[in-house]
Amino acid sequence: MFLKKQNLKNKIALVTGAGKGIGKACAIALAEAGASLIIVSRTKKDLDQVSKIIKKFRSKCKSYVCDVTKYSEIKSVIDSQKRIDILINNAGTNIPEHFTKVKRKDMEYVVKINTVATFNIAQLCTLKMIELKNRKKVGGVIINMSSQMGHVGGPIRSVYNMTKFGFEGLTKGMSIDLAKYNIRVNTVCPTFVVTPMTSKFLKDKKFMREVLGNIPLGRFAELSDVASAVVFLASDQASMITGTSLLVDGGWTSK
Repeated sequence: MFLKKQNLKNKIALVTGAGKGIGKACAIALAEAGASLIIVSRTKKDLDQVSKIIKKFRSKCKSYVCDVTKYSEIKSVIDSQKRIDILINNAGTNIPEHFTKVKRKDMEYVVKINTVATFNIAQLCTLKMIELKNRKKVGGVIINMSSQMGHVGGPIRSVYNMTKFGFEGLTKGMSIDLAKYNIRVNTVCPTFVVTPMTSKFLKDKKFMREVLGNIPLGRFAELSDVASAVVFLASDQASMITGTSLLVDGGWTSK
């Protein structure tokens, strides 16, 4: 048999920003593949809804209301876990502004979530992963949720570009340092996906036309497109893939 299965049974996955959008879709998809979940979000109502869906797949699920920008909060959550095998480092945000009009408070807020918090979460989860004595044998996976904007520039997205390009560099550096533990580190880079975060931008018809004009496949990504990529990278099917990016962008960056 040449094909390995996407079977995540006996794996424990932590997903940040799991209450809505991409994070929610990834958490559910990982449960469907057999993983147990630890889900983190700022909103209890969202976590309860996601947890209910996950349990339909007979997967275990622990949920935590947590602001990932508060180091003590996320450290407490991660430190309290007995084991983590997979991290989906998904929590993030964007405040689109022309470079000349970027407000300092907005820039610092985006950097705080997209760069500082995601670095902290990656480091804390890595330290938890390597506590396991047979980590090298069982392996580990960190998937940093990046963006096509970590590979190309975009209008009114200079700060977002800065954080996501940085995420790509962090991923490459992490992959080298963590290879000796058999912990693989990659990014998933979606194009525009219809989520609660992007829906407000996509109400602008001119913006929608411009975006679709940049995607050769001519459509927005579905949540399932991103979640499928995440499950693939988390599985043994991707056991030789580390330090790279899986672009789910419909061809945007190929031009």
